[in-house]
Amino acid sequence: MMSAKKAVQFHTINTIRQTLSEILLKGYHADHMIDKYIRANPKWSADERKFFVDTVYEILRNKRFLSFLAESEDLLLLVGAQLMMKGYQLPVRPEFARISKEKINLNSQKNKSEAITYSVPDWLDQLGAKDFGSRWPALVKALIDEPKLYIRANLLKTTRDELMQNLKKEGFAINEKIKSVMPAPQALEVKDKKNVFSSLAYRQGHFEVQDVGSQLIAELMQIKPGMTAIDACAGSGGKTLQLASLMQNQGEILAMDVKSNKLQDLKIRADKAGCKIIKTELIKSDRMIKNLSSKADRVLLDAPCSGLGVLKRNPDSKWKMSLEQVDELMRIQRHILLSYSQMCKVGGLVVYATCSLLKRENENQIKWFFEQKNIQQQWQLLSEHRIWPDENSSDAFYAAVLKRI
Repeated sequence: MMSAKKAVQFHTINTIRQTLSEILLKGYHADHMIDKYIRANPKWSADERKFFVDTVYEILRNKRFLSFLAESEDLLLLVGAQLMMKGYQLPVRPEFARISKEKINLNSQKNKSEAITYSVPDWLDQLGAKDFGSRWPALVKALIDEPKLYIRANLLKTTRDELMQNLKKEGFAINEKIKSVMPAPQALEVKDKKNVFSSLAYRQGHFEVQDVGSQLIAELMQIKPGMTAIDACAGSGGKTLQLASLMQNQGEILAMDVKSNKLQDLKIRADKAGCKIIKTELIKSDRMIKNLSSKADRVLLDAPCSGLGVLKRNPDSKWKMSLEQVDELMRIQRHILLSYSQMCKVGGLVVYATCSLLKRENENQIKWFFEQKNIQQQWQLLSEHRIWPDENSSDAFYAAVLKRI
């Protein structure tokens, strides 16, 4: 694909453009489209696949900045600008007549807003500056960094140390000294770019890929073997599986979600991980929630949110999200807080969590919750936690620990 002069074939460039078009213009998930086009090009080498994946994600992270450099929203020119910035040589074609390395270099020196520099929409830049003031540039910069690959040891099948040694034997470079302001005792960082999903340890269910920030949420549940827990917004079950691991397969976990395909994925993952205490239930109505009133020792509300704390992993979401969508998600979050929390027993704990940076989805929602009728007589706020991407080299998370009194 590339010569010694770093020339890139037009076929590859156009494939990147097609992938971006399906992600940004048609709204498909980035990882699904990347997988689609990799399967459509089976003759690519490992280096070619890596080049394709890295370039797509780099453009998604830096789309607004690249548009500024190329003076265009045309996706083909954005690909060209990205490759020029990386020192690659473009084929001589009329499609690239509007850009040159000299033009890219000149534009890169121009004054530009932080929203352009760090490639975020204006509405998000304004909200971030309002919420975090002088800290906002550091936060948004951290969210366009390349994400690190974190995994969580499955204590039902192995230990963290045993997992680390086995992965090292398979040739993976592992970092056990993870930078984090909170303990993540099952976390390891895989430092190289080898396909960790091909490892024997993964095939045997000895670990799950899970950001270190995400792992900290389950730790706040203070879960113990023998308890009854409800993961009310379980999705595909990353945190559900972690809870089962922490519970040592003793007790009961009910994993609930409004999407049946997510729960089906969870069942497959649970079987592979050796989790025996997880039951799943599709949420069809609020009556189902009411029927579970005061049933659980622990309730996890990993609420639907804007996902603006995980932009380094899902950079396309910042171009698909809008302020109006955030407002609608806030309405859903409030309903979940008021209704789903009632599944917790008196004396039990509820953890409300999001992977959003915005205060309106986090602290402001907890403040609103305690302003509702009779809530202060029924609930106590034990603690609030922020997992900051500029401190932890992780995604951004928020969590509030509530006790029913």
